[in-house]
Amino acid sequence: MGHGVDSPPKIVTGSHGYVLEDVPHLIDYIPDLATYPNPLQDNPAYSVVKQYFVNMDDTVAQKVCECALLMSEIRKLASGGLTSQEILIVVHKDSPRETHFRRAGPRQKVYFESDEVHACIVTCGGLCPGLNTVIREIVCGLYDMYGVRKILGIEGGYSGFYSRNTISLTPKVVNDIHKRGGTILGTSRGGHDTSKIVDSIQDRGINQVYIIGGDGTQKGASVIFKEMRRRGLKVAIAGIPKTIDNDIAVIDKSFGFDTAVEEAQRAINAAHVEAESMENGIGIVKLMGRYSGFIAMYATLASRDVDCCLIPESPFYLEGHGGVYEFIERRLKENGHMVIVIAEGAGQDLLLSEGINSVNQKDASGNKVLLDVGLWLSQKIKDHFTRRRKVVMNLKYIDPTYMIRAVPSNASDNVYCTLLAHSALHGAMAGYTGFTVGPVNGRHAYIPFHIKSSVVLSLDHQGQDFLRSNLGLGMQMELVGDKDLISILIPG
Repeated sequence: MGHGVDSPPKIVTGSHGYVLEDVPHLIDYIPDLATYPNPLQDNPAYSVVKQYFVNMDDTVAQKVCECALLMSEIRKLASGGLTSQEILIVVHKDSPRETHFRRAGPRQKVYFESDEVHACIVTCGGLCPGLNTVIREIVCGLYDMYGVRKILGIEGGYSGFYSRNTISLTPKVVNDIHKRGGTILGTSRGGHDTSKIVDSIQDRGINQVYIIGGDGTQKGASVIFKEMRRRGLKVAIAGIPKTIDNDIAVIDKSFGFDTAVEEAQRAINAAHVEAESMENGIGIVKLMGRYSGFIAMYATLASRDVDCCLIPESPFYLEGHGGVYEFIERRLKENGHMVIVIAEGAGQDLLLSEGINSVNQKDASGNKVLLDVGLWLSQKIKDHFTRRRKVVMNLKYIDPTYMIRAVPSNASDNVYCTLLAHSALHGAMAGYTGFTVGPVNGRHAYIPFHIKSSVVLSLDHQGQDFLRSNLGLGMQMELVGDKDLISILIPG
């Protein structure tokens, strides 16, 4: 039995302002589905673990708050069965307050038999470290934990559902792909044709779809889910969010971010070596960060060789008191060289004010095409100091964007990608659908598609405080221009 496309979100309320943004379930529109014991209970690797299955009422608070302790929780804490962190973050329906999400993890009952499952995996959008790891862990998790043997890889993004070949995925096929960058399935932007995609899924007998991609991809996944629900198909749609910029507001962190910050160190180090080896040397490094400066900020903090970090959240200016030119001149007099890190989305307003524009061009994913602010800033600095101030200057500009996107994920991201993949497949096996996964306050949760992933997380004044607290070792933060701005100049 199908449901209307615009079925309202599942919202459960409790006392003290408790709100659960619940995820859709297959039984919402196919009420008579059979359930089966979770195969994990007979798996020797998992059956010995006490309380391995997630309680059906466990939820995760979007914001950490002090929660009233139940007597059962107090007993668990006393016996070592529950940590204080779990008491604060993993709560029940009657706990206070605000928005919660359903906790991720395996359930005692599943809605798919192992030999019934026919899963597929697709990667969409730009490259990001960790894509192959997510693919690998979905395949190996379905094989090893649930005994699933039919898993397809959809080649070339969304369009691959109806215009490309598929490949059969087994643990042997994906064994070492986590050691490579990119995605073995290939990817593309755009290509979303809902009817063709759902027809293809239905014709192939696929009943679990794992979609890895960014904001545009997850919007497409939401549309696919709605069409599945309208047709009344027993197909679980699970999303794994991807953005190297780490700017998804709901979840703690996106995969690939740690690797990006680590890899950015190579570019910053090269810029520093070039700068300090020349008279009045300046190294400029442009890093990813369309709307948020997380990569630029964390790379700056990790490097300690950066003198100036410019991010999209805060405007900056070049001329006059408190401008970038003034700081560069002072820094060169003091130290003889400097390094500037700029996020790709910073200073776009300055380029537009000079009549430089991209005619509002957008890529196939619907993202606005950004102007090359790094190249523009390099040229402006050269013109100002060599032509107007007659100062000898040696400037080197480095854009490592595609080098960073294409590397394999590091150890930290590999672990994180594994947790994301397992959370997704546990949810799909338990019958949940129309959801994406991610950590919320340190606990993995299922987040319904209707929660807008397009709400971009950005650095605010808390980020400013974070910078101040972390720029130790005699380093102080100096703000560009207004005291309320967060673009940072770091005197050594």
